[in-house]
Amino acid sequence: MSNEPGQQPRTHREEAPETRADRNLAELLQELRVVQTGVQILFAFLLGLAFTSRFPQLDDFQSDTYVVTLLLTVVTAAVLATPVALHRGLFHRGLKPRIVAMSARFAQIGLVLLMLSLNCAVFLLMDVVLGRVEAIVITAVTTAIFAGLWFLLPWAARRM
Repeated sequence: MSNEPGQQPRTHREEAPETRADRNLAELLQELRVVQTGVQILFAFLLGLAFTSRFPQLDDFQSDTYVVTLLLTVVTAAVLATPVALHRGLFHRGLKPRIVAMSARFAQIGLVLLMLSLNCAVFLLMDVVLGRVEAIVITAVTTAIFAGLWFLLPWAARRM
């Protein structure tokens, strides 16, 4: 049953707490599968960069930015995979609501880390291609876009 246009969204479902926890965890893990693919692609791209002919031409700042971006991406992958590890480690222990709550927090942290990873990659590439000032400006814009879409928009929607 769906809401009619103009009606307030429903905030309560008629379901048992265990059923709700199962549904919430399944939805969260599906969302994380989608995001994790992007992290893996970014990581593969970053690994490949180190083996290009232009990589040795990076200055110290660009090399440091590369290392930070690569490590940030690895940490992002670890944080976004943590809900799977929690589920596996606590499976059938009657802790599904706790798993969902912890997993949701790790997903939020993972999104922040993913935003930083992607924007560090943008910064590095723009610095190499266009220059430092341009890289700063472009990265500030892309960071604002991510923050707006991923964090401010949901926050504003909750307040409506």
